[in-house]
Amino acid sequence: MAVSISRDLTVQVLEDINVVKLTDRQQALRAAIQKGEPKSLGVSQVMLGLMVMSYSIPLHLTELTEVVWFGVPWWSGVMFITAGVFAIVLDKHGTMKLLQVCVTVSLAAAAVSVMAVIIYSVDMGKHPSAPCNNISLSQCDDRYYATRLSLGIKSSLLLFTLAQTVVSAVLGFLLYRQRCGFGQYASLDQATPSTPTSSTPLGQD
Repeated sequence: MAVSISRDLTVQVLEDINVVKLTDRQQALRAAIQKGEPKSLGVSQVMLGLMVMSYSIPLHLTELTEVVWFGVPWWSGVMFITAGVFAIVLDKHGTMKLLQVCVTVSLAAAAVSVMAVIIYSVDMGKHPSAPCNNISLSQCDDRYYATRLSLGIKSSLLLFTLAQTVVSAVLGFLLYRQRCGFGQYASLDQATPSTPTSSTPLGQD
């Protein structure tokens, strides 16, 4: 903090050069984050999470398999929505602390997506479509149609989860790169005076 004293003994506190540099760096951080458009990717994550959860509802009406028992669409969908909300908030409040949290949540969402993809793949391999014993498909039993519906839904959930894996990985990579570029400015969020102040001359009330 720089201080200057005039001839009439008026003390004036000038702007600190370091404070100005940190403020400029914080603005650059926010501009860099917004350039990566985390809001768009965050909205995509929220939509994919909602779609995964809503598409999984019919699975409870068909053959119950490991996907339903473990609740894969639900905890993966909640994780996708959480990561999307953090990305949307980061677009409005580009702070270093929030950036670090968003990086962690995005990478966690990518890991959860990979885990869900594995479970979907194993489940679909263990529970194939039941064969139709009749010559005419219109006379197949209910189990045939139930397993076909279950496989169709799981295929859709698998595609949504793969898309979520890509979105989370891309967002996590972009934010991590920004974090590495601005990591030395972790104290940007601290409040600092931004305008010069002055006091009365010495010896006066």
